[in-house]
Amino acid sequence: MNPWIFPGVFCCCQAFFRESNEIGTVFVILNQLLIKLPTIKTANKVNEVDKYIAGFPEATQYLLHTIRTTIKKAAPAAEEVISYQMPAYKYNGMLVFFAGYKNHIGFYPGAAGIEAFKKDISSYKNAKGSVQFPLDKPLPLKLITKIVKFRVQQNKEKAALKIKKKK
Repeated sequence: MNPWIFPGVFCCCQAFFRESNEIGTVFVILNQLLIKLPTIKTANKVNEVDKYIAGFPEATQYLLHTIRTTIKKAAPAAEEVISYQMPAYKYNGMLVFFAGYKNHIGFYPGAAGIEAFKKDISSYKNAKGSVQFPLDKPLPLKLITKIVKFRVQQNKEKAALKIKKKK
């Protein structure tokens, strides 16, 4: 592969590793990654989510599978993808994301999803577009279902508005 196809990337790596004399190694690794990119893009998304979940301890895997199943039941028509290196669901746009961490499961329904359920999530650590469910407490599956259904409805309404504007 010609290294000058991606000159910005190659030059950045070259400048970063200039002092450590590892330019050749970095280029070889970079070259291998560039060859593998098409495989990653065309990979089966469900398998990618399975791989993501498999990278966690068993107890966390169980919780991640549980939240995944809950989201799929609440939004059966949603497409499961990996986005921002975490499982995500699309239906007329992005619905929700989730991610595993050392001490919690992060759930990301966006700012509107958090605002609409602010009272319900007040007992959890939360921010503008996210909420953290501690690993040592049961997942609030009914709440997750309500939030996902809310986001589905929100995205349906946005899609309908787009269609109206085009007419």
